[in-house]
Amino acid sequence: MEQESTPKKSTNKLVVIGIIVGLSLVIAGVMIFTGSNYESTDNAQLDGNLYSIRAGVTGFVKELRFADNQKVKKGDTLLVFDTDELSAKVLQAQAVLQNAKASLSVSKNTAFAGSKNATASQKTAESNRQATAAAKAKLNKAQLDLERVNKLLAVKGATQEQVENAQANLQIAQSEYKKAIDQEQSSLATSQGAKSQAEANTGQIGLSNAQISQREAELKVAQKQLSYAYVIAPCDGIVTKRAFNLGQYVTVGQSLCVVVDVENHWISANFKETQIKQMKIGSKVEIKLDSYADLKLTGKVESFGGATGAKFSLLPPDNATGNFIKITQRVPVRITIDNFPADKKFEIFPGLSAFVKVKVD
Repeated sequence: MEQESTPKKSTNKLVVIGIIVGLSLVIAGVMIFTGSNYESTDNAQLDGNLYSIRAGVTGFVKELRFADNQKVKKGDTLLVFDTDELSAKVLQAQAVLQNAKASLSVSKNTAFAGSKNATASQKTAESNRQATAAAKAKLNKAQLDLERVNKLLAVKGATQEQVENAQANLQIAQSEYKKAIDQEQSSLATSQGAKSQAEANTGQIGLSNAQISQREAELKVAQKQLSYAYVIAPCDGIVTKRAFNLGQYVTVGQSLCVVVDVENHWISANFKETQIKQMKIGSKVEIKLDSYADLKLTGKVESFGGATGAKFSLLPPDNATGNFIKITQRVPVRITIDNFPADKKFEIFPGLSAFVKVKVD
């Protein structure tokens, strides 16, 4: 009996071993088959927008409205500078602008009056020109009358008295003609002066308009400077890395804090140069975060870096030396996330390590 059971046990062991080996081969085959359709790397991390908040004005910090690492909404006021001087500059700019507008109104009224005066002077000059023409005609007639009377006197057809009257009329006509010429020249000069003044007044309107534009620009600058006194959050996020204290004197451009965008994230992965051959824009990606092993994320390849990571380093490698050692390069790949979790239990921040698998053809 013992001799019969021994072969059976050996046979059973062989069957079990065969099954295990078979399953192992099947599993290995499946893993090799599926693995050949994916390219993966753990050289990846979650990325997001980090907004560096800098001072837009110089002054003292009057109000601090956030705590370190506090969550904020887009448009929330983070801090307020002392606004007394900035508000005064706005009021001053408004007053200067009103003064410029008043000057424009005066210029328009002056130009209107000057235009009317120029028109009236032009009419007077035209009237005097016509009067000169009439006086000239009267003078010509008086000269002809005197010549006619002198001829009649020679043949006893006119008296000496008539000749004297004709001479008197000629003298009067000459005097009136000279007076008309003087008046015409005077009115013409006045008309030209009025016209020049009207043109100057019209030019003053353009200058006043230019001054208003300048004052409006100055007011906008003052208002903009005042708005910089109220530092607001550029997005929904977490405000951190505060670099100032309440009451501190801050200068323009000084770093104040950083707002971490919590709404927009992506994956920055660095694949070996031998892995990207079959990748393309839109390739599907499986994503796992080291901090949340049970969280399954999916995404797509959005873009490839314009150069390898080494080219972006502070001191790019120079392969022209004789001691060249070939190193497999890494290519930055940006991956969008399709199903970012809305569950508040997942505290996800830029910089978290990730593992990604890209499906390739």
